Amino acid sequence: MLILQTAEAAALRNWLAWLRPVPLGLRTSAGFGDRLGLATPGHIRAIRGVPQGESAIAPIFAQQSVRENTRTGRSPQQVLDDATWGVFEEGWRRPWGADADHLKTPDDVRPFADAGYTFFTIDPGDHVDDEVDLTPAELEAKVGALPWDELEDSRSDLEPRYLSMPFNLDGHEVSFDRARLWRSAAKYGRAVAHTAAMYRHIHSSMSGRPFELEVSVDETSSPTTVAEHIYIACELRRLGVSWVSLAPRFVGSFEKGVDYIGDVATFTDEFARHAAVARHFGPYKLSLHSGSDKFGIYPIVGRLSQAGRAR
Repeated sequence: MLILQTAEAAALRNWLAWLRPVPLGLRTSAGFGDRLGLATPGHIRAIRGVPQGESAIAPIFAQQSVRENTRTGRSPQQVLDDATWGVFEEGWRRPWGADADHLKTPDDVRPFADAGYTFFTIDPGDHVDDEVDLTPAELEAKVGALPWDELEDSRSDLEPRYLSMPFNLDGHEVSFDRARLWRSAAKYGRAVAHTAAMYRHIHSSMSGRPFELEVSVDETSSPTTVAEHIYIACELRRLGVSWVSLAPRFVGSFEKGVDYIGDVATFTDEFARHAAVARHFGPYKLSLHSGSDKFGIYPIVGRLSQAGRAR
């Protein structure tokens, strides 16, 4: 197999538009995560067997996180160039994406933006506070200590937005009392502020080039409740963040290379509610991280998400 050098890859992308990654929108998409730069031709041969039309899967051939780049000794540019060569070798002419995965700091962004990535996954997990099973006084103290300036908000403005009326999601009502709101804000408030700051930094770094955003809160110890999902979506929208997909921390366990571990009935009920949130506040896609080999829930995800394009 030939290895494409950076200058050659850039020249090919300049000459042939189909070698450039593009935003994929609300179409069902899958990240292939070629960790070594050798697997894209095989991934393309595999996806050619998937029906086209409404059920087609839009592939993300270049996908690697900063953490994975460090472990494998590759750069964002190398990952994109290797994917470019695989696409060229196989003659793939349909749209494909490039995901700058699990970005945690503003310094992470520039190498991916310069390389030509089109999809940016923000991971604000370090700013999620899972310790919210507390007394009302302890919760109130945590809410009071939130970075209100960064959130462009105040507690006195926050509460009326959630406590005044229930949220009607496909006929299912979700109501907030003060305790539920405080838990949601204490858990995810700092993550929302960080996500908004990262989004604005990416927007600036892309200098007007189109890009898409995913918000990922899956790498936390406790599941994202439906109320917490509502809080995240409401606050991001209020802060002007535009995103195409969101990865909650779903119930159960998602380990790489094995099927879903957990109660399928509980997952089905929770996923349906999360999909309703995504339809109501988007629509945007729901993202399964470490979704490989989850054959026990693929039909559930497909059935419940197709209705609202929350995939």
